[in-house]
Amino acid sequence: MTLQPLREDLRLHESGVDRDGAPMWAIQDPVTNRFYRIGWLEYECLLRWPGKPAPCAAAIAGDIDAHTPMAVDTAQVEAFALFLEQHQLVRPSAQGMARLQGQANEPGWRHWRWWLHHYLFIRIPLVRPDRLLARLQPLVAPLFSLTTCVVILVASLLGLILVARQWDTFTHSVMDLLTPSGIAGFLIALVISKTFHELGHALVATRLGVRVAHMGVAFIVMWPMLYTDTGESWRLRSHRQRLAISAAGVTVEIALAGLATLAWALLDDGLLRQAMLYLATTGWILSLALNVSPFMRFDGYFILSDILDFPNLHERAGAMARVWLRRHLLGLADADPEPLPPRMRRALVAFAFVTWAYRLVVFLAIAWAVYAFFFKVLGIFMLGVELAWFIVRPAWSEIAVWKRRWSEVRPERRRWLGGVLLGIVLLLAIPWRFDVKAYGMAQPERQQVVYGPLAGRVLSLHGVGDVRQGTVLLQLAAPELEARANRSGASVQALNQRLSGLIADDEGLDRQAATREQLQEQLAESRAVHAEAGRLQVEAAFDGIWRDVDPVIRPGVWLSMRDPVGVLVDPRQWIADVYVEQRSVHRVEVGAHATFYPQGQVGAVRAEVLAIDSTRSLRLTHAMLDARHGGKIATQANERDPVPVDAVYRVRLRLMEPISAGHEVRGSVQIDGARKSLAWEATKSAIAVLIRESGF
Repeated sequence: MTLQPLREDLRLHESGVDRDGAPMWAIQDPVTNRFYRIGWLEYECLLRWPGKPAPCAAAIAGDIDAHTPMAVDTAQVEAFALFLEQHQLVRPSAQGMARLQGQANEPGWRHWRWWLHHYLFIRIPLVRPDRLLARLQPLVAPLFSLTTCVVILVASLLGLILVARQWDTFTHSVMDLLTPSGIAGFLIALVISKTFHELGHALVATRLGVRVAHMGVAFIVMWPMLYTDTGESWRLRSHRQRLAISAAGVTVEIALAGLATLAWALLDDGLLRQAMLYLATTGWILSLALNVSPFMRFDGYFILSDILDFPNLHERAGAMARVWLRRHLLGLADADPEPLPPRMRRALVAFAFVTWAYRLVVFLAIAWAVYAFFFKVLGIFMLGVELAWFIVRPAWSEIAVWKRRWSEVRPERRRWLGGVLLGIVLLLAIPWRFDVKAYGMAQPERQQVVYGPLAGRVLSLHGVGDVRQGTVLLQLAAPELEARANRSGASVQALNQRLSGLIADDEGLDRQAATREQLQEQLAESRAVHAEAGRLQVEAAFDGIWRDVDPVIRPGVWLSMRDPVGVLVDPRQWIADVYVEQRSVHRVEVGAHATFYPQGQVGAVRAEVLAIDSTRSLRLTHAMLDARHGGKIATQANERDPVPVDAVYRVRLRLMEPISAGHEVRGSVQIDGARKSLAWEATKSAIAVLIRESGF
């Protein structure tokens, strides 16, 4: 193999030691500002690398073998030469020069093909901040002291404690983020938080002597994100220093969120307090949920790599997992990509599997977002590009290896794989019973809520406890009603006397009809008054427990018709009104078994489906289920009544035994759903989506 000369502009830096204590170096490509970490063997190769093309791979291997403790063969030197050529670290050959010239003549970003390959990730450098960062060093030096760290930590903990004491107010304020003004404020806070995040990386890097080449904006699937180029951190010999640079952004963002949390807890309501809420939620949510994740190439990935001192964690873990799959599924005797302890190999394989699953979910979400963001034709095209590039291509590349090496698989292993595949197909095709999850309220089936039937004065009120049917729960006196009864009684008596006089008088026969009509009216009025007076006495409609009596109400107190007095419940029979999502309600049948889990209680209650509404619920029957009142069902923000945001259907359950709490309680429910085949359900969903999205 002909070895090409190295480029003259390359730089070599010492880069600490490897995990086994061997020295490491880093090759810097100043054109792309990339660093390539090499070991002792590669370093010895560079010391003996020829200055002009010559077939001397065997000579280099022999010289290293003769003058160092390492046993080196020609293939290792040729592999390193191939690595240098692939990353354009050597002078290009004639073919390489022709290829580079062709790339230089391409239209670049002015051609649609460039956008097709690069729209997923584009970096635009904006500033070269070296001078500014150097001037800021004396100003920010106190922030690196132990005292400052302790003060920020204590302030953040105090803020969290104060927020916990007014948690309801905090959560209600967070709901305001869903409004247009809230979203605008959140985006502004996001820009501020991420600016400080990137400044944290840059300031720590400058403090450790690392040049920040540039800062700018990166577009990940057209979504803008700030970035800081700290690639020269590989010049540092200590992985702890690299860890400090990697963790600086998250540390600054969390510190800003902690101080904003304390400020929110101490400030009065107003614009400043709302701004602190935006900063706090932005820092806590995005730092802890996104940046700390090691499964994407964000800060969490580099932090974990630096903690373990394990560069290229994703690539090395993926290579280890692919070899593991070939061994255990195909029975191939592939060697590990690198010698590592068994515990480390198992950890890398597990990490790779989790990373693949995490990325599958993320890439599917990105693909769907790309489809939804653009108009339909372009959205479908870009959706296909996303799925093909991120999901199909990596899987297909590994399947291609399996296909190429299928002849190496033993016949019994092939039969075993065929049986496993057949079993998976059967598992997907066989109808299985899956639970349907819901959320709702359990209450006694029979309830008698007692209000003041008329405005009046309390004569008697039954005490809290067990009562029998017909027991007087409330007795009122209504002076206005008594006055009406007295007036109607006096009128009836007077009319009767007048009617008697008219009968004795021969000349009064003409007025008898009119008097009798007046008498009938007064008798009707008297009966109505007596019937209304009967309402002043409220009796128990059934045997039960009389409870929740207002302690303010006692004999002599005046009530209005809207004042609640108490509730009579029958504790023996309970029902639950729960709400099921539209996509799952078709799997619920009347008579199906269910389990109700009361909120805040240990244990569960068996139940049975009584009825299912045929139309979606336009409002919740219980305000306590509303997310604005501590429930789990999101409702329209601007509606007075609790109107669900999503389409839900009410399902009524009969509980087989009473709730131990004795009063209405929220809870979650698991209902035995109708059997379904996963393959058939997936097919129906796919067909439904194709039909829905087929119109342009």
